Amino acid sequence: MMSIDSLGEKWDTLFGAQPDPPALLVLITAAVALVVVSTRLPWRIARNAITIAHEGGHALVALLTGRKLRGIRLHSDTSGLTLSAGRPTGPGMILTLLAGYVAPPLVGLAGAWLLGGNRITLLLWVAVALLLAMLVMIRNAFGVVSLLVTGALVFAVSWYATPQVQAAFAYTGVWFLLLGGVRPVVELQRLRSRGRMPASDADQLAGLTPFPAIFWVTVFALVNLAALVAGALLLAGPILTNAGLTI
Repeated sequence: MMSIDSLGEKWDTLFGAQPDPPALLVLITAAVALVVVSTRLPWRIARNAITIAHEGGHALVALLTGRKLRGIRLHSDTSGLTLSAGRPTGPGMILTLLAGYVAPPLVGLAGAWLLGGNRITLLLWVAVALLLAMLVMIRNAFGVVSLLVTGALVFAVSWYATPQVQAAFAYTGVWFLLLGGVRPVVELQRLRSRGRMPASDADQLAGLTPFPAIFWVTVFALVNLAALVAGALLLAGPILTNAGLTI
């Protein structure tokens, strides 16, 4: 059984700031994330994390706009589906559709903000809490397993790993969300140009607004690129500090 002193130490670790990571760690984790995003097999496996964030974005905005969330499904081919009930048109539906593709890099940007304040353990625990909240709405076995495995991994790192391992894990994860949010938008437009995604989020938005689907693909891309740049600047804090620069 954990003592009161041990719980106090964990509490302090959770809400306290950890030391600045070495600049080399920031660069290595960025390189690792870039390799994962740009190579076929690692991306095929890791893309599940992007799908979790994508569908989580749909679900969160659906709830925030007053829609009734029916459930979330995650599939082994890294696709997903979020079902909500409410008006089939209007701002709520538009914002819900818009949220999916921009969610991963925006989550990454929030993570970069926490890492910029050296709140590494807090970031990991927030991730666990979000995964548990999302688990309640999962409606298929693969989705449940995917979230449980991801949540267990993040929790194990946050609870048992050394500060150095936590930092490496957190930075890699945040870099991956920032970089990994860009590739699905490119894939989306490539598939659309071949007529293979006629009911994509962009096409559904085109049906609800005066703007064509390519406009919404461009919006996804611009938001994701902006989040990547902003997040990279936050994560590069230790490098800039060592170089005598400030953001």
